[in-house]
Amino acid sequence: MSEKPRPGTIGWVDLTVPDAVGLRDFYGAVVGWSNKPVDIQGYQDFCMIPPGAAAPAAGICHARGLNADLPPVWLIYITVENLDASLEQCKARGGEVISPVRSMGASRYAMIKDPAGAVCALFQP
Repeated sequence: MSEKPRPGTIGWVDLTVPDAVGLRDFYGAVVGWSNKPVDIQGYQDFCMIPPGAAAPAAGICHARGLNADLPPVWLIYITVENLDASLEQCKARGGEVISPVRSMGASRYAMIKDPAGAVCALFQP
């Protein structure tokens, strides 16, 4: 990604499942996505690329390692300016932080559940 994502925008979407290979092939056949494997400590997750595009639109990941406890839903990552402040606001407004803060390079993220029960990730680049 060449520019820093703007706060409040959806920066990424992942699907985490026990059989990432099967779902990779499913979405390849159903919507025409090609894939680029990403090495994750001895196994591969996949960046999914729309037809004719250079950049991936989503990721399909194995429910292993840090992702072992993620639900099998399309999980959006919403960009925030300050992850710690956003997590505090989540709790103060009736939401729940459902994962510890995790690092991805210099970036940080955590999963939350809003008061209606919907799950998403907050991401600070």
